[in-house]
Amino acid sequence: MRINKYLALRKISTRRGADDLIVAKKVFINGKLAVLGSKVTETDKVEVKGGEQKKYKYFAYNKPIGVETDSPQEDLFPLGRLDKNSHGLLILTNDGRITDQLLNPKYFHEKEYVVRTLNKLRSSFKQKMEAGVKIEGQENYVTKKCKVKILSDFSFKIILTEGKKHQIRRMCSALFQEVADLKRERIMNIKLGNLKSGQMREIKGEELVNFLKSIGF
Repeated sequence: MRINKYLALRKISTRRGADDLIVAKKVFINGKLAVLGSKVTETDKVEVKGGEQKKYKYFAYNKPIGVETDSPQEDLFPLGRLDKNSHGLLILTNDGRITDQLLNPKYFHEKEYVVRTLNKLRSSFKQKMEAGVKIEGQENYVTKKCKVKILSDFSFKIILTEGKKHQIRRMCSALFQEVADLKRERIMNIKLGNLKSGQMREIKGEELVNFLKSIGF
């Protein structure tokens, strides 16, 4: 296994970050300086010396309507996106290690939304949404099964485990419903709660432990 992959799997850094540590001559294999492309086995002793432990930060952010997905803080980046006309929960971090575990389609993580429609929901809407919907723009693609709770004649909650671009809007359109408002309220165990539009709060303590544990950290 290449040394940069090994360090990434050990949660010491990202692969790119590992390459930086190697170039900075801070990585040793069996007491010898590692070089880019070095390989290690289970019996090798790997040490990272003289590197400062990066302080990872995690925040819940309530993205307002009308702004592009971005971070209000320069040292943080958003995990995933919300389209300009949607609002609600984004997770902001400086931890590049967890990007793949959250965004790679091979992983299944719950995301919960509240949706308000312009026209009255049809009686078959819940059943058809939950079963999977063939969405426009991707030939023969049917969305994965999801959970839907009808809140009123014009609103519903939906829990997805995938994240195609504009997925909820496209699912609704396929069922002749037009979205008036779309708000993300939860990503896995992280909830938006009473966080006001444009505000952010730190994710810490048991909430953070459970979040990281659920993605393998």
